[in-house]
Amino acid sequence: MELRHLRYFAAVAETRHFGKAAERLHMAQPPLSQAIRRLESELGVELFARTTRQVTLTGAGEVFRTDVEHILKAVDEAVTRVGRFAEGVEGVLRVGLTGAASYRQLPALARLLKRELPHVMMEVHTEMLTPAQELGLIERRLDVGVLRPPVRQEGISHRPLADERLVAAVPAEHRLAAADIVRIEQLRHEDFIMYGATLGSVLNDAVVRSCLAAGFYPHLAYEITETSAALALVAAGLGVAVLPESIRSAPREGVVCKDIEHALTVPLVLAWRADDESPLLRNVLQVLERNDMFLEGAV
Repeated sequence: MELRHLRYFAAVAETRHFGKAAERLHMAQPPLSQAIRRLESELGVELFARTTRQVTLTGAGEVFRTDVEHILKAVDEAVTRVGRFAEGVEGVLRVGLTGAASYRQLPALARLLKRELPHVMMEVHTEMLTPAQELGLIERRLDVGVLRPPVRQEGISHRPLADERLVAAVPAEHRLAAADIVRIEQLRHEDFIMYGATLGSVLNDAVVRSCLAAGFYPHLAYEITETSAALALVAAGLGVAVLPESIRSAPREGVVCKDIEHALTVPLVLAWRADDESPLLRNVLQVLERNDMFLEGAV
């Protein structure tokens, strides 16, 4: 059974007239009539009741018409989708993000893609530290990553998205909760909530550098793997955390975020495989560029 025969049948079923159907299909009537006969012979049923005055669908023809409409619609949609996929305006974009980026950059990215590439779906993987995202990109499990440099794997390109100041997240009843600004040395005797040392957290490195510059090494009380867990422990009064300022985009009950005097900053970049030439990635990068998502002047 050929697809064109289904289209022939659909045209006759709609017009109830072989001549009109032939005109719509830009073909002569005899070949159309022969094609419908062959289709009926192949199916072993009569699809049309023919008289000299009219053509009507048989009961079998009515049933077949419903299924053919679904088939042709699905085929037409598949043709449209594959065309959009080839143009990079449809598909699935697999995105990895650090925990803090989920609070500010993820909503901005999702809104932008929904508006400008509405047929692109996002597959989101949050709470991924830089080493895990790099591996995901190299192994082709991610298409883009929102991560903190340095990027150590070869074959990964990136552009800066933000340069975030570090803030101190303290319990709401903490002695520093009412302070206008916090000095890092004021955290000398605090219990710190930090990522595990074996995870390769760029943020951890920045926090340790800040503390060492103030003359002390942070006392690690709780190791976490997710930013949300750090905030939960702070809210429980179990310690303090030094985190990127983007966490302010999702306020947490029981947690107060305070500016740190002379705070270090931690960069955030969008990363992708250097050899990825997919139209989808090209379009995503163009959308971000057009909407000033990258830091001005940074390439």
